[in-house]
Amino acid sequence: MKIGIIQQSCSDNIEVNRRKLASGIAELAGRGAQLIVLQELHDSPYFCQTEDTACFRYAQPIPGEATQFYGKVARENRVVLVTSLFERRAAGLYHNTAVVFESDGSICGMHRKMHIPDDPAYYEKFYFSPGDLGFHPIQTSVGRLGLQVCWDQWYPEGARLMALQGADLLIYPTAIGYESTDTPEEQQRQRQAWMTIQRSHAIANGIPVVSVNRVGHEPDPSGTTGGIQFWGSSFVAGQQGELLYEASQDAEEKAIVEVDFARTESVRQWWPFLRDRRIDAYGDIVRRYIDEPGTGQHPDKCQ
Repeated sequence: MKIGIIQQSCSDNIEVNRRKLASGIAELAGRGAQLIVLQELHDSPYFCQTEDTACFRYAQPIPGEATQFYGKVARENRVVLVTSLFERRAAGLYHNTAVVFESDGSICGMHRKMHIPDDPAYYEKFYFSPGDLGFHPIQTSVGRLGLQVCWDQWYPEGARLMALQGADLLIYPTAIGYESTDTPEEQQRQRQAWMTIQRSHAIANGIPVVSVNRVGHEPDPSGTTGGIQFWGSSFVAGQQGELLYEASQDAEEKAIVEVDFARTESVRQWWPFLRDRRIDAYGDIVRRYIDEPGTGQHPDKCQ
């Protein structure tokens, strides 16, 4: 399958951002893309750098005006389209929600971001309630999409649950970048860790991963920090974690990457991780932390 990705910078003008994306989608569709993936919260700047109630103006109901726009774009270009929107579910209740459109423009599924960060410059808990749709692949005409959003990408549990339900690939719209006071060495360690954890999901589950990030500098409106330099590096990894494509760290890009879903069967035959899972021994995974294991001794008691 030919997968299109769009890595771009965003302004505070929603209409400008949308026109830019619509143009990129049309270009990729014209080059044969069947599935196109956009980055996290692509309609607006990354407003979570501050806690400001004025930013709730970016939120839209689903379905609503935003989904009408992207549904029309998907239909006109005959592509399956993965978007990332700020959802207004009810008064005072908002989610960070990825919406998938079928090639006829209809909504075929969505994922509400499950893991919500709350760190300097990433104050997402102020804006978003945790998702309540769980981890379930979305069936489309091009396959079953294991869709999650950004911070979800650091957790192997979500990736595994998607794979166990037959996801053909994992998809992560993303908004992540450098903290301005970190050293260049630390910045690169973080970027490499971000890629490594997602490539490990591909390996552990034997399915491809598509991760699409923002790029460019966005200032902190409060002036408290130096803003975020989004590190781009959008990528597609194959079933063994191999990099099929890696975008620039500092430039906008539109790319098509061809992924062979047929390799999943053979890779899982070579590396039968699903076969050898000890499902009888993982009960404690649902605990927050294991202070005193139920069997064996606590490490402090070992002689």
